[in-house]
Amino acid sequence: MATVLPSVDEVWAWLGEVPDPEIPVVSVTDLGIVREVRWDGDTLVVAVTPTYSGCPATGVIDLMIETHLRGKGIADLRLERRLSPPWTTDWVTEAARDKLRAYGIAPPVDGTASDGMTASRAARLSGRSNLVIACPRCGSSDTERVSQFGSTPCKASYRCRACLEPFDYFKCH
Repeated sequence: MATVLPSVDEVWAWLGEVPDPEIPVVSVTDLGIVREVRWDGDTLVVAVTPTYSGCPATGVIDLMIETHLRGKGIADLRLERRLSPPWTTDWVTEAARDKLRAYGIAPPVDGTASDGMTASRAARLSGRSNLVIACPRCGSSDTERVSQFGSTPCKASYRCRACLEPFDYFKCH
């Protein structure tokens, strides 16, 4: 008797249940790091693009994906690391941006995808941009960067001048 394999859509839904280990309110699909799900015969193939090549959470994310899918009955699984194209914060879903904000992290303003945002990113990195990061707690745009480095390498530390609360900003990549 042939085994019935779950649909790719069902697997995507299961992957939406796998939280990011550093920011558990968003899933690996919310962050856009799962790039492809496909069947290669009886082997489920999941392509994952790390947020950056040195991300310390990459191995943990792979393990969490594997553990979750095996718990759903997937016996034959292959995870592929996909580095090209590189991950961009443009792949973060709108739902994830809302979840980040509710969690107290300012979501990325723009990223590097080829949809016209590259120019604004270049201006920001060169200092020619007046990037405004709104406070995720009170919504004020009267904020200041405290440090380019936050609680994880993908975040910067900010402080709101209105409510005086510190917060992380998910840096654009």
